[in-house]
Amino acid sequence: MSNSLPATFAPSLIIGKGITDISFYEKAFGAVELRRWTNDDDSIHVAELSIGDAKFHLHEENIKAGTFSPLTAKGVTAVIGLMVADVDTTMKQAVEAGAKVISAAKSYDYGYRQGDILDIFGHHWMIEMVI
Repeated sequence: MSNSLPATFAPSLIIGKGITDISFYEKAFGAVELRRWTNDDDSIHVAELSIGDAKFHLHEENIKAGTFSPLTAKGVTAVIGLMVADVDTTMKQAVEAGAKVISAAKSYDYGYRQGDILDIFGHHWMIEMVI
């Protein structure tokens, strides 16, 4: 059976409990916060953001449900690929917003320029562009 609806991909990134400031994503990637659901203490339960046409969600970790932030898990829980127009500029913005470089941007013979960063919540981002 064919589904006629267009497919989109909206990853859910798990963040720690008690997080109230997610401005990193605005500063690093120009993200726009679309919606936010908060807990009684104003910490984020769920937030929906977009970078260009791509949407993603931040969800508060839930140990009982088995969803852990990378900082709680003490490791990478996923690698998020972000296609951009300028890898070097985007990585510079991310570092200025608090990200750490995992691997510097470089061009590869398969036609991509890419580099990797770790955001302030422990998420691994592969910043990419076609060259």
